[in-house]
Amino acid sequence: MADAEAAKALSGLLNGIAQKVYYNKTEITEELLKNELYPDMSQEDFRVLHDKMRGLLKSIATADMDQAQLEAFLTAQTKRHGAGAGLTTDQASALTRLWKTHRARVRESLLGQSRWEPGLRGVSWRVDIQTHTAAAQNAQNGGGESAAAQTSGGPVALMELELGRTGQDSEFVCLEFDEAKVNMVLKKMADIQQSIDSFVHRT
Repeated sequence: MADAEAAKALSGLLNGIAQKVYYNKTEITEELLKNELYPDMSQEDFRVLHDKMRGLLKSIATADMDQAQLEAFLTAQTKRHGAGAGLTTDQASALTRLWKTHRARVRESLLGQSRWEPGLRGVSWRVDIQTHTAAAQNAQNGGGESAAAQTSGGPVALMELELGRTGQDSEFVCLEFDEAKVNMVLKKMADIQQSIDSFVHRT
């Protein structure tokens, strides 16, 4: 295979892997890529090449490498020794070109795959003074005040969550917290942050 043809085939392979893994193009299969790009290569050799490129692309995407990180990573790969372990300069160049083109889309895809559904689209909140009618108390005491008379209670936090799935309209959930519930939520969030921090420090 001539150099130009080899570079074109490798670029096609990397694009096909990206389409299949990150853009959910299920019609792109390993068999299709082999038949279209490497018809003369043995199945075993193609699988080795395919798995190597997929593994390298996964490492690059997972770390969301910038240009400097990518260059350092690929340089280290080209210096590896052993059968099938190293990366050629042509392969490194192809990976660089692909990542430059696809980085933003791949990152968006990974974020979408890791996001719970329905997703949180927005939060709005305010603090209000809780009120209640004094009609029952007035009636018991023989008072003549209107049933609309109100007395003030403690402050409450009113929160509105905007939730939605991709391609669908938003749904809204309203929550009300008194001081005790607000403190409980804050404590839970602090516990979660502490757990995350301890996990990060361990790794």
